[in-house]
Amino acid sequence: MNNKFQKSGLAMALAVALGASGGAHAAIDVYNEDGTSLSVDGYFNAFYVNRDDKVADTRNSDVKMGFLPNTIGFNFSKEMGDLTLGGRSSFWTTINDSLQSPTDTAIDVRQFYATVEGSFGQVLIGKDFGLFSRSNIFLDEILMGFGSPGAATGVSFGNIRTGYPYPNPSAQITYRTPDLGGLKVAAGIFEPANTTPGAESEQSAPRFEAEVTYSADLSGVALTGWLNGRHQSSENATTEVDSQGLGYGLKASVAGLSLTASGFTSEGDVPVLLSDTAAPIAEEDADGYLIQGSYTLGANRFVVSYGETDSDQGDFETENTSVAVFHDINSNFKLVAEYNMFEQQIKSTGADAADADTLALGAVVMF
Repeated sequence: MNNKFQKSGLAMALAVALGASGGAHAAIDVYNEDGTSLSVDGYFNAFYVNRDDKVADTRNSDVKMGFLPNTIGFNFSKEMGDLTLGGRSSFWTTINDSLQSPTDTAIDVRQFYATVEGSFGQVLIGKDFGLFSRSNIFLDEILMGFGSPGAATGVSFGNIRTGYPYPNPSAQITYRTPDLGGLKVAAGIFEPANTTPGAESEQSAPRFEAEVTYSADLSGVALTGWLNGRHQSSENATTEVDSQGLGYGLKASVAGLSLTASGFTSEGDVPVLLSDTAAPIAEEDADGYLIQGSYTLGANRFVVSYGETDSDQGDFETENTSVAVFHDINSNFKLVAEYNMFEQQIKSTGADAADADTLALGAVVMF
């Protein structure tokens, strides 16, 4: 696998998902000579989705993307003495805007960064996924599936808001240590969110995020544990909001069986997105957890997943149960069948905001 591709957020996610099903995945080398390389990777998927919405009393059939949008990425690497300079740009696009605007396809640039790597580790400058909740989402067993439905005509949410928050792609300067016997540490400064709009709004310090991961093999049991978090402050003339969160998890795999448990807790942070708002975000709590099991038998991987999120700030309680089968035709082509049961309740009123069962049948092509 191309070295720089292996370090990208998407590549990490795909490598984990494919590794669990015994497949392999590599970018396509366009140029690789004299210490200079250029490679391209792509991820394409579409699902037939049948959604039974019990609250709205409607049933919808759609052809749409799964949890991961369709993506193409370009990776660059050049050896310069003791240093290796790298870079990645990736473009994430929707296939679900054709009815709204036939010639206007939204393109989301979630990664656009450079790296400097040496014996000291790696420094990343640019835009990439955050560190808070990073392993929670990248180690999700249904990452390449569908998950909770989201809006009836929009993208699916996977287990965002039903087990973990989203690691927003953000401008950052991040340092990563070398592999220290299975221990890896990443820490960085990030562009802060304006959670206190209004007169004299300011964020006098950057957002801080970090993640520690540790992997080991104990008598044939592969273990991966992680701890991540973030903190930022924002204030205006009348309000100050401290936003902070902590994510954690453990994954154990032996033979074809894999068990994963993860969770998070946060305050002053909506678990879907921490972003600019019309009014100040309150310093209220949110927490959630995700429990998953998978078993790989030949070319098939069977997954059972359950997650919950309880958010005071977002004023919701959600839960999602997923049962999925992933079948590898080959290392670059995968079929998916998944059934999801999603419920959401408004905390302040106790009313049901969503109660939807979703059948998703899809195909994934990647290189």
